[in-house]
Amino acid sequence: MMTMRKLLAFFSFLVVTNCYKAERKCEDFKTGTFEFTYTLDGVEKKGKFIRTNDLNIDYYDNKIDSASIRWINDCEFIQKKINPKNKSEEKAIHMKIVSTTANSYTFEYQLAVQDEFKKKRVEKGTARKLD
Repeated sequence: MMTMRKLLAFFSFLVVTNCYKAERKCEDFKTGTFEFTYTLDGVEKKGKFIRTNDLNIDYYDNKIDSASIRWINDCEFIQKKINPKNKSEEKAIHMKIVSTTANSYTFEYQLAVQDEFKKKRVEKGTARKLD
Protein backbone atom coordinates (compact mmCIF):
# COMPACT_ATOMS: atom_id res chain seq x y z
CA MET A 1 0.00 0.00 0.00
CA MET A 2 2.86 2.39 0.72
CA THR A 3 4.19 1.93 -2.82
CA MET A 4 0.82 2.92 -4.29
CA ARG A 5 0.83 6.09 -2.17
CA LYS A 6 4.30 7.04 -3.40
CA LEU A 7 3.26 6.36 -6.98
CA LEU A 8 0.16 8.54 -6.59
CA ALA A 9 2.23 11.35 -5.05
CA PHE A 10 4.73 11.12 -7.90
CA PHE A 11 2.01 11.35 -10.58
CA SER A 12 0.37 14.24 -8.75
CA PHE A 13 3.69 16.07 -8.76
CA LEU A 14 4.10 15.44 -12.50
CA VAL A 15 0.62 16.75 -13.26
CA VAL A 16 1.17 19.94 -11.26
CA THR A 17 4.62 20.70 -12.72
CA ASN A 18 3.58 19.92 -16.30
CA CYS A 19 0.62 22.29 -16.06
CA TYR A 20 2.86 25.27 -15.23
CA LYS A 21 3.46 27.49 -18.25
CA ALA A 22 5.50 30.68 -18.13
CA GLU A 23 3.49 33.79 -18.97
CA ARG A 24 4.33 35.27 -22.36
CA LYS A 25 2.70 38.56 -23.34
CA CYS A 26 5.26 39.26 -26.01
CA GLU A 27 3.20 41.92 -27.81
CA ASP A 28 3.90 44.27 -24.88
CA PHE A 29 7.65 44.08 -25.61
CA LYS A 30 7.85 44.31 -29.40
CA THR A 31 8.69 48.03 -29.32
CA GLY A 32 9.95 50.51 -26.73
CA THR A 33 13.02 51.51 -24.74
CA PHE A 34 14.67 48.80 -22.66
CA GLU A 35 17.52 48.35 -20.18
CA PHE A 36 19.65 45.23 -19.68
CA THR A 37 22.72 44.18 -17.73
CA TYR A 38 25.74 42.46 -19.20
CA THR A 39 29.19 41.44 -18.04
CA LEU A 40 32.36 42.67 -19.76
CA ASP A 41 35.77 41.54 -18.49
CA GLY A 42 34.19 40.42 -15.22
CA VAL A 43 32.47 43.78 -14.63
CA GLU A 44 28.66 44.00 -14.65
CA LYS A 45 27.40 46.92 -16.73
CA LYS A 46 24.08 48.32 -17.93
CA GLY A 47 23.06 48.88 -21.51
CA LYS A 48 20.02 50.35 -23.17
CA PHE A 49 18.27 49.71 -26.48
CA ILE A 50 15.39 51.17 -28.43
CA ARG A 51 13.37 48.79 -30.58
CA THR A 52 10.88 49.66 -33.31
CA ASN A 53 9.03 47.15 -35.48
CA ASP A 54 12.02 46.76 -37.79
CA LEU A 55 15.04 48.32 -36.06
CA ASN A 56 17.05 47.83 -32.86
CA ILE A 57 19.48 50.52 -31.62
CA ASP A 58 21.85 49.44 -28.81
CA TYR A 59 23.65 51.84 -26.46
CA TYR A 60 26.34 50.08 -24.43
CA ASP A 61 29.91 50.67 -23.28
CA ASN A 62 29.90 54.16 -24.89
CA LYS A 63 28.99 52.61 -28.27
CA ILE A 64 25.93 52.78 -30.51
CA ASP A 65 25.05 49.79 -32.67
CA SER A 66 22.10 49.27 -35.02
CA ALA A 67 20.47 46.11 -36.30
CA SER A 68 17.54 45.29 -38.54
CA ILE A 69 14.75 43.13 -37.14
CA ARG A 70 12.48 40.64 -38.87
CA TRP A 71 9.72 39.26 -36.63
CA ILE A 72 8.95 35.53 -37.05
CA ASN A 73 6.01 35.65 -34.63
CA ASP A 74 5.01 37.74 -31.59
CA CYS A 75 7.79 36.20 -29.47
CA GLU A 76 10.68 35.60 -31.89
CA PHE A 77 12.71 37.67 -34.30
CA ILE A 78 15.89 37.59 -36.34
CA GLN A 79 18.34 40.45 -35.72
CA LYS A 80 21.14 41.35 -38.13
CA LYS A 81 23.70 44.15 -37.69
CA ILE A 82 23.38 46.93 -40.24
CA ASN A 83 27.11 47.81 -40.37
CA PRO A 84 29.06 44.71 -39.31
CA LYS A 85 32.74 45.28 -38.61
CA ASN A 86 33.85 41.67 -39.12
CA LYS A 87 32.65 38.22 -40.30
CA SER A 88 31.36 37.33 -36.84
CA GLU A 89 29.10 40.41 -36.72
CA GLU A 90 27.64 39.50 -40.13
CA LYS A 91 25.89 36.49 -38.60
CA ALA A 92 22.21 36.92 -37.80
CA ILE A 93 20.95 36.27 -34.26
CA HIS A 94 17.71 34.46 -33.40
CA MET A 95 16.06 36.08 -30.35
CA LYS A 96 13.20 34.42 -28.44
CA ILE A 97 11.17 35.86 -25.57
CA VAL A 98 10.64 32.93 -23.19
CA SER A 99 8.73 34.63 -20.36
CA THR A 100 7.36 38.03 -19.39
CA THR A 101 6.40 39.98 -16.29
CA ALA A 102 4.61 43.32 -16.04
CA ASN A 103 7.72 45.32 -17.04
CA SER A 104 10.41 42.84 -18.14
CA TYR A 105 11.06 39.79 -20.23
CA THR A 106 13.53 36.92 -20.24
CA PHE A 107 15.00 35.97 -23.58
CA GLU A 108 17.26 33.41 -25.21
CA TYR A 109 19.45 34.08 -28.19
CA GLN A 110 21.66 32.09 -30.52
CA LEU A 111 23.03 32.22 -34.03
CA ALA A 112 20.19 32.05 -36.55
CA VAL A 113 22.23 29.66 -38.71
CA GLN A 114 24.38 27.29 -36.71
CA ASP A 115 27.95 26.54 -37.73
CA GLU A 116 28.05 22.78 -38.20
CA PHE A 117 31.56 22.57 -36.75
CA LYS A 118 30.79 24.45 -33.55
CA LYS A 119 28.75 23.45 -30.52
CA LYS A 120 25.31 25.09 -30.37
CA ARG A 121 25.40 27.92 -27.84
CA VAL A 122 22.24 29.45 -26.35
CA GLU A 123 22.59 32.50 -24.10
CA LYS A 124 19.97 34.02 -21.79
CA GLY A 125 19.24 37.51 -20.59
CA THR A 126 16.62 39.81 -19.12
CA ALA A 127 15.46 43.17 -20.41
CA ARG A 128 13.38 45.71 -18.47
CA LYS A 129 11.03 48.03 -20.31
CA LEU A 130 11.55 51.70 -19.49
CA ASP A 131 8.65 53.11 -21.55
